[in-house]
Amino acid sequence: MDKLKKMIVERGEVKEGNVLKVDSFLNHQLDVEFLYEMGEELYNLFKKRNITKILTIEVSGIAIAAMAALYFKVPVVFAKKSESLNLDKDVYKGKVFSYTKNKEYNIMISKKYLNESDRLLILDDFLAEGNAMKCLIELAGQSGATVEGIGVAIEKGFQKGGNYLRSHGYNLKSLAIVDEMKNGTIIFRED
Repeated sequence: MDKLKKMIVERGEVKEGNVLKVDSFLNHQLDVEFLYEMGEELYNLFKKRNITKILTIEVSGIAIAAMAALYFKVPVVFAKKSESLNLDKDVYKGKVFSYTKNKEYNIMISKKYLNESDRLLILDDFLAEGNAMKCLIELAGQSGATVEGIGVAIEKGFQKGGNYLRSHGYNLKSLAIVDEMKNGTIIFRED
């Protein structure tokens, strides 16, 4: 998606530790009109997969998932990272290590919201090592749901996540793939 690449170059920042900061439009301050365009692009990539629900993880994946859901006309289910009094006790559970926070989270989804008849599209803002995606796939497996596709806004192509998911047969589509970040320069994979 050329517009996403342009926004990354113009508004993104490369930080120490191969961190790409895009919080001015994607995961802190939200450019809602642009997110809506991303939702449309994701719909176009996966519209033939008969998606019944979109699955993501809190927090940054929710905005992208919600915009895509407007096109698919399906609910969004997001894995929670913390227990609360209003979360059902009967849940699917997993553990995910966050690359950017350097922390492990217990994530959970109420069993009321995923089941074996669901055909899922898993969405998130970033794909690096693939830890969040692997855990969401695990939760989908616990429910018996089928993973029809995985979509991400930005894939770090120099990390292992994308290759892992593709090598395991998942239909992964990334709106932008960053192959290298050096001295503040971002190099994208050509389509």
